[in-house]
Amino acid sequence: MSDPVSETLPWARRPVHRGWLMEQADRLWTFFGPRTINPAGGFRECDALGRVKIDPSAATGVHMSARMVHCSVIGELMGRPGHADMIDHGMKTIWNRHRDQTAGGYHWAIRDDGPADTTKQGYGHAFVLLAASSASLVGHPLAASMLADVTEILNTRFWEEEHGAIAEEFSTDWSPIGPYRGQNSNMHLTEALMAAFEATGDQDYLKKAERIAELIIRCHAQACGYRLPEHFTEAWQVDEAYSGHEMFRPSGTTPGHSLEWARLLLQLWALTEKSRDWMADAARALFFQAMTLGWDRDHGGFYYTLDWENRPSRPAKLWWPLCEGAGAAAFLNEHFASDFHEQSYRRIWNRIAGSFIDREHGGWHEQLSADLKPEYTLFTGKADIYHALQACLIPLYPAEGSLTKMVIEANRG
Repeated sequence: MSDPVSETLPWARRPVHRGWLMEQADRLWTFFGPRTINPAGGFRECDALGRVKIDPSAATGVHMSARMVHCSVIGELMGRPGHADMIDHGMKTIWNRHRDQTAGGYHWAIRDDGPADTTKQGYGHAFVLLAASSASLVGHPLAASMLADVTEILNTRFWEEEHGAIAEEFSTDWSPIGPYRGQNSNMHLTEALMAAFEATGDQDYLKKAERIAELIIRCHAQACGYRLPEHFTEAWQVDEAYSGHEMFRPSGTTPGHSLEWARLLLQLWALTEKSRDWMADAARALFFQAMTLGWDRDHGGFYYTLDWENRPSRPAKLWWPLCEGAGAAAFLNEHFASDFHEQSYRRIWNRIAGSFIDREHGGWHEQLSADLKPEYTLFTGKADIYHALQACLIPLYPAEGSLTKMVIEANRG
């Protein structure tokens, strides 16, 4: 059905496709724009009909404000007016509302009237590092202090040198919470560490990113046939029986994270001067396994999770695996062009366009049933711009680093 990449321009180089992607990015920025600012701190979610939800009792995670900062920085760097206020509001929320000024670190969640969850999560701190790194690129006055602060916290509280990865979570007073170790928080920290390296030139960030990738991908994913283990013991042994939070820590394997790692590995490969061949090989293998095992051949989209026999265990279709698949396919097409990568790219975008973009109410559906009907068991509305925006913009820039870095390079002409 699709013309082979060997004979025609790939979609990511076609003017109409590129214009379509930019149009979708603009719509996302408008949907998640200033109307979502919560004067008490952070940003409000939108419901399924695109209406801003005003609920003072609702808890907002630090990662949500951090992601909004990051996405607003991208808009600012691209020259899209109106993002400075979004950046400033998000940075002040993180620094003044989430930061624990007594014990250090950043509380996981806040409400309008104060903290909602005062645990210190590795996942949340990874996104604080991303926000601070991104905000430093536009000279935000809090960026340098936040970058230094969260880096120290990650190095002294979370980082476990003997393993080359971070611990998962702590209580307010830094008492450890359980023996669980997870790849998801470390994957997002890898993204943030690369962003921090690009912003500062500090090689320690890049070395830590490489160590995490060595542990989770070269050691564990490779040993599992490039099916990505999600959950680990304190000694970083795979825990196949683990089942935790339905959204953040579901049992089994999550094809979307394999796709996310595929892109991040190629980004890390580029930043390490393309000298680590195993990273490129692993990226291709992770993408192939996710497309082969995780794609629903009847309806399209990626199953949310598979069991260890590669059977769908949670057949719901979420938006973010498709977003990560689009970004990974774009990177693979640039470095290792093939019919498989190009056809996968087109298949992913056809499913997004056909089922996930909500043309009536705005934004994207975040969850569909196995047969692609909107449902709301994990997500009650539309809360997050981060995955969808990056999916739209990554194919528009060279696959040689993070999106912010590539935008800056493009601005230099």
